Amino acid sequence: MTITVFLGSLLGAMALGVPIAFALLLCGVALMWHLDLFDTQILAQNLVSGADSFPLLAVPFFMLAGEIMNVGGLSRRIVNLALTLVGHVRGGLGYVTIMAACLMAALSGSAVADAAALAALLLPMMVAAGHDKARSAGLIASAGIIAPVIPPSIGFVIFGVAANVSISKLFMAGIAPGVMLGAALWFTWWWVARREQLTPPPRRSRGEVLAALREASWALVLPVIVVVGLKMGVFTPTEAAVVAAVYALVVATCVYRELPFNRLYAVFVDAAKTSAVVMFLVAAAMVSAWLITVAGLPALVVGLLEPFMGNQTLLLVAIMLLVFFVGTAMDMTPTILILTPVLMPVIKQAGIDPVYFGVLFMINNAIGLITPPVGAVLNTVAGVGKVGMDEVTRGVLPFLTAQFALLMLMVLFPALVMVPASWFY
Repeated sequence: MTITVFLGSLLGAMALGVPIAFALLLCGVALMWHLDLFDTQILAQNLVSGADSFPLLAVPFFMLAGEIMNVGGLSRRIVNLALTLVGHVRGGLGYVTIMAACLMAALSGSAVADAAALAALLLPMMVAAGHDKARSAGLIASAGIIAPVIPPSIGFVIFGVAANVSISKLFMAGIAPGVMLGAALWFTWWWVARREQLTPPPRRSRGEVLAALREASWALVLPVIVVVGLKMGVFTPTEAAVVAAVYALVVATCVYRELPFNRLYAVFVDAAKTSAVVMFLVAAAMVSAWLITVAGLPALVVGLLEPFMGNQTLLLVAIMLLVFFVGTAMDMTPTILILTPVLMPVIKQAGIDPVYFGVLFMINNAIGLITPPVGAVLNTVAGVGKVGMDEVTRGVLPFLTAQFALLMLMVLFPALVMVPASWFY
């Protein structure tokens, strides 16, 4: 009955068009009535304490860093560097998209921001070069979801707080899988674009390559600072977010000088609005998370998954399929916040490494960003690139399939994740 009340109230509120954060609060109130615990003071305390977290301060600072990078010219220089390196090969603009997405992922951590920047910069170029518009938009969307996997990742911060898992370890463990996602896209693009008879642009001269590298060097230093700083214990993930925001601000205003001081207010407001949405979601989800624990829902889920508990691989396959289907109807942040308190007791009881599960969980949630009908990144690329949603969906299918197949390989062979992760710990 408790599961029925939880799912019925949550899905019912969402079906009525209630925003996710308020749907989570309504779900919490419904559970409180069901458990005969209704108390507005408890509701308010959990709502406030849900956002009162030092690690969660990383979210607004990474959001701010991403806004500054896009407005201040850092993202554009990364794209230009990739263009000079591989733009001349057959299908080169596709490889430029993948390379630029991996580099930008190490700067912002936001899939929507990266996909929007790539769609604005590269989609017109790919169409002008003769590439199929739907396929190009699909590649850009699928490349954008590398951002939540490669550090710094806002998704890892939220999962780490919700699951009480080391955010630094999650960051380090996400590096190799993020690169693997890029490699899967690289191979898939080669496969789907190999029959295109397009004339690539001429190879850039060594001088042009060096000039592009010099221009992008300030942007490329940022991920090195973050990763090395975390690895050496110089700062925490939250402090890394502050370093990223301050560094991006200095580079955009004083080095590249593309962000005038009179535009700073607008950039800060945009970052604050985006951060407010995420933080309110987190706060509302913590109310439901507390009630989920009080109601004993994790124990009920453990009971439902009991047939798989003796085999870690089968259990992970079942969970990954569940998360995938949830991701088709729900955005990444609420999916993390709702499912994490339910699934983590199952993972711990089965003896699965929480960091390993966190990487799989994050990749699956990232894939959910490009699954219709809700996929936030699909909608972003469709809007920015002025492409029909049905076209973007058609174009993304081969890349989505490749990324989900890679996820299943990581489930079957945990060493693909954990062996590279041990290099960075």
